[in-house]
Formats: sequence, structure tokens, C-alpha cells
Amino acid sequence: MLWVDKHRPTTLAKMDYHEDLTARLEALSEDGEVPHLLFYGPPGAGKKTRIMALLRQVFGAGVEKTRLEHKTFKTPTKRTIELTILASAFHQEINAAEAGSGDRFVVQEVIKEIAQSYNPAAAMGQAGGRAYKVVILTEVDRLSRQAQAALRRTMEKYTAACRLILCCNSASRVIEPVRSRCLGIRVAAPSHESICAILNKVSKKESCGVLPEALAMRIAQTSGRNLRRALLMLEACRVQQHPFTAEQEVKVPDWEEYIAKLAVLLTEEQSPQRLVLARDMLYELLTNCIPSDVILKTLLRELLPKLDDQLKHEVVHWAAFYEHRVRVGSKEIFHLEAFVAKFMALYKAFVINTFGF
Repeated sequence: MLWVDKHRPTTLAKMDYHEDLTARLEALSEDGEVPHLLFYGPPGAGKKTRIMALLRQVFGAGVEKTRLEHKTFKTPTKRTIELTILASAFHQEINAAEAGSGDRFVVQEVIKEIAQSYNPAAAMGQAGGRAYKVVILTEVDRLSRQAQAALRRTMEKYTAACRLILCCNSASRVIEPVRSRCLGIRVAAPSHESICAILNKVSKKESCGVLPEALAMRIAQTSGRNLRRALLMLEACRVQQHPFTAEQEVKVPDWEEYIAKLAVLLTEEQSPQRLVLARDMLYELLTNCIPSDVILKTLLRELLPKLDDQLKHEVVHWAAFYEHRVRVGSKEIFHLEAFVAKFMALYKAFVINTFGF
């Protein structure tokens, strides 16, 4: 089992950071009547971990006895949608965004089915049972506006038998009517010091000896304050070299190295041939299931240190512009390539104006 799963806290009392948020969740679970909730924050901040710890506080250990259910939905247009749902006796977790254009239908059907089939009397008879069931919807910010509008109507209709816990990276992409019906809970990324403390604790539990402070801080910084990535990097360092040393290399994923190589190619030469090469590299990343917004953000992060301060603001502006285009458009490669072409034009013009060649 991966360390990130093996050492995942299961109760609110075991949470190692954001003590004020933990206290808030404990107060919320005292009477057991949990409202609709919206957890939002960056990846790897601990949103899902806190959601499951909250459910365990409310329902007891029964929420950990989960099973996978494969459900098939038929849309009014006769299209078949297959989704995998993680379920226990008290909750169901689903990523409706995986349904694509059929997400609106899935949201309505899943909540309707749970609310109509749930037996409050039977639930109250179980240890820690409540007269409602919880539906966890992940990646709500990826749902279409039609699906989010359907979610608003459905959550109002079945509030008595079903409570929703929504989980997303950005609350700004969730429509206001849905946000206003949920209690918003922001889970911020852990600080570098908090990540280092957790890495040291995990290292001791795994009998890896003393983790050098310099290595722990380098892992925390390389992970981008993503605790999940930091633990994966620590485990990779353990496989790569043990005992740990302060100068030990922190391995990053291959796709990040690939994007760093693309950034170097874009700054070395700006030509049609280099644009064709960049297109092939972008296709390679997309075919390996790297999300387009992640590609764009990582590429921007690699480009910025190579740029003059006069150019950084404009490049960030166009990165944001094309990220929006990626979200509202249908062909991701077009907008990624358009950003690359725009960057090459800006960089070439800056070099010519500055150095005259």
C-alpha cells in the first residue's frame, strides 16, 4: 500500500494541520445534523480526507466499509452512461463529471434514486445512523452549468432524506445558486512547515531513520504544497536511496520533466518548425491523460523564470486567456497550440526590440 493511503488520517482528532478547521468540523458534527457542504481548495490539501473523517464522526466506523458499484444510466436520447460509485451503508461517492455531456442526467438520477430508496427508520436503528444519507459529489467545478442547475433543484427537493457534500478545487466555477445553498468550507494548502512535520512523522513510522531537514523542505517546495505529492515523493526517495541524505535528488514525474523540456525548446528558437515540434509534444502529453489546464499551468511555471520582468505580465495574461478558451472550447490542442504560438510571437518581438536581432 502506498504511504499516502497507509498513513491517511481517519478521524478529525488525527488531523495534523489546520487545527481551526478541524475544530469547526468537530462542532459541526456534534448534533449529527450536517447541512449541505461545499469543500473547496487546491489539490492535495486534504479535502477528501476531512470529508471522510467528518462522516466517520457522524455515522461511525461503518462509513469505512465501502464497496464499488458499477451503475448504468440511460439518457432520454438512449445514450448509455456507465459510472463507478464508491458506496457504504451511509454514503455514496460519485464523480458525475466523468459522464461528460450526460452529467445533468446522472446528477438527477443518482440523488433521486438514493432519496427514494433510503429507509430512515432502518438507518436510525443502526449504530450512529441518521435519518438521511450523504452523497459526495467530487469535481463539481467540472460539471456543466446545466448539471449544476439540475443539482440545485434536486438538492432542494430531497433535503430531508439526502445531504450533499460537494468537493472541488475552485468554488468560483460553481454557480451561485448552488454555493448559496451550501456551507462553504475552504481547505487551504498546508504550509511548507506542516508538510515537513508530516513527512518526518511518516518517515519515523516507516522506520526510515531521520529525515534531513533540507531534504524535507526541498520535497515540500517541489510538491507545490500538495501533501499527496509530497508523500509520494518521499516514498520515491526512499526507494531511490536509503538512508536519506540532505543532498539527495527529489524526483519529479516524467511529464513535468517533459514540459520543462518543451519550455526550453520554446525559448531557444521561435520558428514554424519549432511550433510543429511543440504541437507533437502537446499531443504526447494529452494522449497520456495529462489534463490540458495542468499542462498550461505547468508550462507557464517553467517559462516565467526564463523571462524578463517586462514580459511576465503579458505572458500570464495570455495564459489565463487561453486557459479560459480551453474550458469553454471543445478541442484542447487548438488552444494549447495557440498559447504556444502567442508566446513565441511575444518572445521573438521582445528579443528583436531589446537586442535588435
